[in-house]
Amino acid sequence: MSGVDPEVRRLLWYLLAGSRGGENRIRIIELLHERPYNINQLAQILGLNYKAVEHHMDVLLKNNLVLTKGEKYGVLYFLTPYFEAHFDTFKEICSKIGWSKRSAATNQ
Repeated sequence: MSGVDPEVRRLLWYLLAGSRGGENRIRIIELLHERPYNINQLAQILGLNYKAVEHHMDVLLKNNLVLTKGEKYGVLYFLTPYFEAHFDTFKEICSKIGWSKRSAATNQ
C-alpha cells in the first residue's frame, strides 16, 4: 500500500498485535469510530473493568490516537483526525491478525 506512513503502521502493529490488551484496544477503537463515549460507557458496553478501560484510553491518548472533550466524568473520547486519516491501516492490520467484529462477539 503506497502512501501509508510506516510509523503509523509500526505503532498500530505494536498497540494492536504486539502488546497485551490489543484486542480490547481494537474493540474500543471500533466503538469510538462509530461515536464518542466516556470510560464508563465503554466499560459497560465491553464488559470490562473501569480501570482496565481507563488504562487502554491512557495508552491510546499517549500515542495520539484519541483525544478528549469535556471534564471529569463528562469526558468524551474521540478518535483523532490523524488516526481517522489512517483508519484504513487500522482495518488492514485487524484483517491480517484475523480480527473481526464477529470474532469479538464470541470472545465476550
